[in-house]
Amino acid sequence: MVEPRIAVSVVTMGNRPAEVDALLESVAKQDLAPARVVIVGNGCRLPEFARRLSLPGEVTVVETEENLGCPGGRNVALARLREFGDVDVVVELDDDGLLVDADVLRRVAELFADDARLGIVGFRIADENGETQRRHVPRAGNADPLRGGYVTGFLGGGHAFRMAMLDRIGDWPAEFFFAHEETDLAWRAADAGWKILYAPELLLRHPKTSPARHAIYHRVTARNRVWLVRRRLPLPLIPVHLGVWIAVTLLRTRSPAGLRAWFGGFAEGLREPAGERRPMRWRTVWWLTRLGRPPVI
Repeated sequence: MVEPRIAVSVVTMGNRPAEVDALLESVAKQDLAPARVVIVGNGCRLPEFARRLSLPGEVTVVETEENLGCPGGRNVALARLREFGDVDVVVELDDDGLLVDADVLRRVAELFADDARLGIVGFRIADENGETQRRHVPRAGNADPLRGGYVTGFLGGGHAFRMAMLDRIGDWPAEFFFAHEETDLAWRAADAGWKILYAPELLLRHPKTSPARHAIYHRVTARNRVWLVRRRLPLPLIPVHLGVWIAVTLLRTRSPAGLRAWFGGFAEGLREPAGERRPMRWRTVWWLTRLGRPPVI
């Protein structure tokens, strides 16, 4: 068992300095120090606190000229880590999250050291009251957030990737900007034979939020879902998946403006180029189904 070298990546738009400060302090208290910490200012100048923090390992601050979205900003951090060439696993954390326990990075290292085919580890996300929102449990149905095991997806707010996996399957789909980028990456990982583990003992405290708080939510969610299935699903499953989600959206969305935006995004997803088409194999469909989430739900 060889202990992997760990890096921590945080992407921020510069509007949460107190939260980022607290997050990085929680990283500094880990009983396994990260080899590197990369902080990306996504379309912003980072306040001076990011340069003054005393953190273990080497701290790199990168500032982009424009907001590249969450996946695009994370790709900037991954590119910088590849330039260094001395990291095996990257832990990516939301800028308003907090590592409650001091052994999170050590546990991550142990999980990856124990299984060479483990590609992704997803954290449990809970608010300050210990509640995990339903959308943050990577299983279908009313699943127990404390039950770990192999799953078909992971949580964007807190997770760890094996760099060798990313080198094989590619990084985040930057063109998605926001929404469904985790599913695109998870399906590629599963199709390449990598395991995805949900580890609820790895806790990231995160404020309770709704994705609909973003003005672009309805449009981009629909557009990206169409792009996702055009890129990753076998042809017979595309109309099934989209039909299921049209029905779900009609049942869930109460706002006429939200529905107009959603169907506008749906049309955009059909009209605009979706990127490289690399559909998953049927054995991957079967594997995802065995894990409890066939790729039409």
